[in-house]
Amino acid sequence: LVLMFIVVLIEVGSPWLMQVTDKSFDRPGYGVQYLVFVDAFLFYVSLLIGLALIIPERIQGRVQGCVTLVVSFLGCLGIIGAIFTALIFLLLMVTLLLAPIFGTLAYLAIYGDFDRSGANITLSLIMALKIGYCILLILAHQRFLQNKSLVLLTLTSLLANIIISFLHNLVPGILVSITDALGAIVVAILALIWAIVFIIGSIVAIVRSIH
Repeated sequence: LVLMFIVVLIEVGSPWLMQVTDKSFDRPGYGVQYLVFVDAFLFYVSLLIGLALIIPERIQGRVQGCVTLVVSFLGCLGIIGAIFTALIFLLLMVTLLLAPIFGTLAYLAIYGDFDRSGANITLSLIMALKIGYCILLILAHQRFLQNKSLVLLTLTSLLANIIISFLHNLVPGILVSITDALGAIVVAILALIWAIVFIIGSIVAIVRSIH
């Protein structure tokens, strides 16, 4: 739980860690930041597992559905807004790049120097913490592997990390800003799918609790 909390903090603070912001321009750097949408859900699930150790199951069962519904719904709205934000920047960058001469020059001046090395360091640190989370989860109790939602969400988190890292290193440095925004959209879509799954699951849990 502590490791996932640190992961979320790193992802939220990634613009400062990667040093991709500047006083004049708003650099994208969305890839690492958008990982928080998936990892926040993983942290939330881990938190529920931890609370189950100290809160009676009957009480948690009645409250969990309502809390999960609210968290998932708000998360869903935030993710949709983030997708549109990244999509707008992606279209802007592609438009500038494909509009010679001044458009291309503007793209290179604003988005052409993405801090790929800083992003790689941040992604490596996040991946190390996630691997540590997986190891500690198994050591805590092997029965956690029987929780399909937890396992699939953990795999999604690892996959999201790999996607961003792959897209950062797939193209020349001047194009990384574009692939970073593309990766952010892909990760956000994965998170949106999970948000919808949690919404459906919470509604079912609430109905069962009422019955």
